Amino acid sequence: MSIEIITNAIRQVGLTLIAIAFIVAVLEGALYFFLVRLLKFRYAIPIMLVAPAAVGLSILIVYPLLWELNVSFTKMSLRNFGDPGFLGLAKGWFVGPENYAQVFTQPVLKLTSFWQLLGQTVLWTVSNVTFHVLGGMGLALLLHRKMRGKGIYRALIVLPWAIPQVIALLVWRTEYNFEFGAVNQLLAKVGVAPIAWLSDPFWNFVAMIITNVWLGIPFMMVIILGGLQSISADYYEAAEMDGANSRQAFRHITLPLLRPVLTPAIILGTVWTFNNINVPYFINQNELETSDILVSALFREAFQYNRYGDAAAFAFVVFLLLLVFTVFYIRITGSLKGAYE
Repeated sequence: MSIEIITNAIRQVGLTLIAIAFIVAVLEGALYFFLVRLLKFRYAIPIMLVAPAAVGLSILIVYPLLWELNVSFTKMSLRNFGDPGFLGLAKGWFVGPENYAQVFTQPVLKLTSFWQLLGQTVLWTVSNVTFHVLGGMGLALLLHRKMRGKGIYRALIVLPWAIPQVIALLVWRTEYNFEFGAVNQLLAKVGVAPIAWLSDPFWNFVAMIITNVWLGIPFMMVIILGGLQSISADYYEAAEMDGANSRQAFRHITLPLLRPVLTPAIILGTVWTFNNINVPYFINQNELETSDILVSALFREAFQYNRYGDAAAFAFVVFLLLLVFTVFYIRITGSLKGAYE
């Protein structure tokens, strides 16, 4: 019976994909006829190439966002479950901005408020991104030099990034075991008492940071190394002829020329770290609220407490925080001006 259900599901998915491909082909043909044959528009081909991606983004991103926005104004929950319709007006679920007000005024978790979670999230994000950039920069500078076995070193450093994150986190959680974990056994070799990594609020938060730093440094190293390799050696030769030492060359040549690379990398790293639910979910197995961040609290509110309307409003608050940060960071650094000049 299960094989038959799987077969039917695969058949339905295949038919759906064929139908979508047919609709896209018809729309592309109509778009070509309208723009090229009738209007003779000079940018018809670029528009036709971008159109499928725009349709895909609208279906996969824009529509879910609008639906989530609609849910955020309702009291949809496990008790009030179903299609809310437009703002839940037909079912009497409409609550207006009440869900947004509750995000800031009432505990999001059992005891923890939004503001404490925001502070924990900022500390989590700043700590991780700082270590990612510093560690990635240091390793990239080392690997940018001439050395034997450079390819082997690069492969070993990128390995944490290549391992499936769930598998890596399950291994890390095992190594943090109080009695049998490798971390405490190594600490015992140097005379340090065992640490309750998984049950102590402070050390559990530190364990999350250590794990995520280990996971995130390879990505930043690859990005920075690519930026270093794009800098011409002529700049350093000219600086050396002018009497500049290595520290001055790094400050006045390397960092300014790396800025267009670092800015999107830091923004992407910040967004990823801010929204990283995997590490808090697996390392914080005891569900300590002092180790939760905004996205893990959002997960608990939606899928453990089943308050879907509150969770939708909470999700939009998190989205707006990231949007404000991104715009503010780009404006302050001005690193993307070169793309438009």
